[in-house]
Amino acid sequence: MNSSILRIGALVVVAIAAIVFYAATFVVQQTQSALVLRFGAVRSVVTEPGLYFKLPAPFEQVTLLDNRILDLDLPAQEIIASDQKRLVVDAFTRYRISDPLRFYQAVNNIPRANSQLASIVNGNVRSVLAEASFTSMVRNDRARLMNRIRDDVNREAARFGMTVVDVRLRRVDLPAANSAAVFQRMQTERQREAAEARALGGQQAQEIRARADRDSTIIVAEAQRRADEIRGEGEGERNRVFAEAFGKDPEFFVFYRSMQAYEASIKPGDTRMVLSPDSPFFRFFNGPNAPRVAGPANAPGTVPAPAAPPAPAAPAAPARP
Repeated sequence: MNSSILRIGALVVVAIAAIVFYAATFVVQQTQSALVLRFGAVRSVVTEPGLYFKLPAPFEQVTLLDNRILDLDLPAQEIIASDQKRLVVDAFTRYRISDPLRFYQAVNNIPRANSQLASIVNGNVRSVLAEASFTSMVRNDRARLMNRIRDDVNREAARFGMTVVDVRLRRVDLPAANSAAVFQRMQTERQREAAEARALGGQQAQEIRARADRDSTIIVAEAQRRADEIRGEGEGERNRVFAEAFGKDPEFFVFYRSMQAYEASIKPGDTRMVLSPDSPFFRFFNGPNAPRVAGPANAPGTVPAPAAPPAPAAPAAPARP
């Protein structure tokens, strides 16, 4: 009986000791810092991780703060740039608690710190971007402007025990109505430039086409002139050869030319003629020694021909095929 009471008493003492130990200690993680408050006043600041002791509540209380980089997203706001353009700016901020004591004394907790820091960032964004143009914000000096805003915000945030790591402009754009008007103007400008380019291209095409037609006409005319000269020289040479051949053997030349005439005139599908068999045209059909019909008397380049046969009858009218 006594041993049971002693055992229960020991357990009660151990439980009370555990409760007292739990109430008198606190643990600080690597990502945290702690403020030990005695009746609301700060007794000590703990920045190193580990196990620490304090008086049990309600004598002392511990407030833990996050040492990691904290995120603050700002709502979009409209500003007026130096070139009088209305812009919609969307920014965000990254910061950390650098002085836990000052942070606690100034803003007490993170929600109030976010509210205070948001007003500081918005004011500096307005003041800095109001001195810049729209082109510099979106293209030329965006990084410099963001660094300037960060430095200005950092100087003011130091009063609250915070260090601003970065301030970024997520979006800098025209309002929806202005964007539509700008896009329409850009589209109209591009259409005008395209029309000018097409007109210039059409003009150049016409000039090139006219120049090519002129050169083609000149080349064809020159080629035709040269062809006519060559053709005339060829025909003159042919006539000379024929004249020499006729002078050497008139009888053979007459026979050869008659054979060419027969070949050219007697072809299937050509116009048909009805001639008398004793026509001078068919004189060589009667034999190779058929008498020759006399040509014009003393024709240049000819020799006297033998007596002509009796005049043939007139040829009949050509028949339709």
